[in-house]
Amino acid sequence: MTNTSTGPNSLYSDLQDKGIFISGGATGIGRDLVISFRQQGAHVLFVDINKAAGIALCQELSDTTDGSTTFVEADVTNDNDLESAIRETNELGSGLYSVINNAAYDLRHKFEDITPEIFASTVDVNLRHQLKAAQVGYELMRSRNEGSIINFGSVAPKMGTKDLDVYGACKMGVHGLTRSMARTMGPHNIRVNTLVPGCILTPRQLELWISPEDEKNIRSLQCLDRRLIGKDVAELALFLASNSSSACTAQEFVVDGGIT
Repeated sequence: MTNTSTGPNSLYSDLQDKGIFISGGATGIGRDLVISFRQQGAHVLFVDINKAAGIALCQELSDTTDGSTTFVEADVTNDNDLESAIRETNELGSGLYSVINNAAYDLRHKFEDITPEIFASTVDVNLRHQLKAAQVGYELMRSRNEGSIINFGSVAPKMGTKDLDVYGACKMGVHGLTRSMARTMGPHNIRVNTLVPGCILTPRQLELWISPEDEKNIRSLQCLDRRLIGKDVAELALFLASNSSSACTAQEFVVDGGIT
């Protein structure tokens, strides 16, 4: 059985008119995040280095009646560009309400081939940008005494996925970052959680890493015998951004079909 639903399963009226920042929103899971938040009537600003895909997604959503979609071509490892985009989000609708740190890069490297340059660049895109985005988001949201920051982890380090040594270390680091930030931001009613995707079969994963035989093996390891898609992750992100999760912070929320 394959999950192919495209419409929103859940509606969160409190997300309407809110400013939502999403990193890495042009393709993969990020694309589903952008679509899902826009369907809630939010004002979504997303950044990505893939200019063509970002523009195409905005055009695709141009007929959506409520909210708005804004694309900014930006590299999340550039602090100035990242901060500028988040501040621009704060000018939309009722202001910045959620920072969703989705951008990541899971390029495989053999352990013996990891150089200081590979280590630094992997940390920059998979961990450091989440810290920087949260710092800017915290500054902008605390004056309104509300908000939600959603960091992205991964099941890869728990599964011991081969050739993802530094990526896995970054994703484990996200959990510690989330818990510490949640303690800092809690007095300002800003919640911080980690969303942990499992084996989400995005087009990129299917093209580069996951063969039909791999997918068969993944599904045999999951409790749920179906393909996991970006929309499954987006549904949980909506919940974590909305007031429906107002008592949830410093937690890890896993969308992996029961594989870990």
